[in-house]
This record gives sequence, C-alpha cells and structure tokens, in this order.
Amino acid sequence: MFGIGWPEIVALAVIALLVFGPEKLPQAASQAGRTLRQLRQMANNARSDLEANLGPEFKNFDPADLNPKAFVRKHLLDDVEKDWNSPEPEPLEAPVPAPAAMELTNGEIPPYDNEAT
Repeated sequence: MFGIGWPEIVALAVIALLVFGPEKLPQAASQAGRTLRQLRQMANNARSDLEANLGPEFKNFDPADLNPKAFVRKHLLDDVEKDWNSPEPEPLEAPVPAPAAMELTNGEIPPYDNEAT
C-alpha cells in the first residue's frame, strides 16, 4: 500500500495526534474517510458516464490503458511475449544464396553503383 510500512504509519499517527489533539482526532479521521469515499464515488460515476457516452464501439474501453506504460505493454510487448512463450518456433526461411563473388584482377577498378549511394 503506497510503500508505507508500520513505522511510517505509527509516525503519521503520532504526528496526527500532536496536530489535531486527542479530542479532534476522531472527527478528523471521520472527515478524511468521508472525503475518500466521496472521491471514490466521483471516480466511479465518471467512469460509468464515460462508458455510457462512448457507445458500443468502446464497450471494452479501460481508462487504465491510456497510461503510456500500459499502452506499450498491451500493444507492443504482448506480441513479443507470445513469441517467447510459443511452444514451437516458426520455421525460418531458407537463406538466399549470395551471388558469386566477382574476383578482380590486379589494378582493375570495382564496379560503382550510382543508385546505391
């Protein structure tokens, strides 16, 4: 959970007790809980409104896919993982034989291709 361990939680509780005091700490905790619940409800309502207004073309749309890391993983790396996990490798094409090398005589200038450069 957010990379916070027990020592950090205890430190935050002590700081909250010092800042709010023992009489206002329960009220502050309940207010924080209400605010978190409202934020979750707003996020769920926004997601449902988005899904309802996008139409049937985007039925399987997931806003988490808009994260660049998730996008790359889903659209680019899935094919790589499938290739690595496939039980049978695809057969390789037969290598194309190289053309016979032309041997030059002493002092002969090699051919030059204007389109190659």
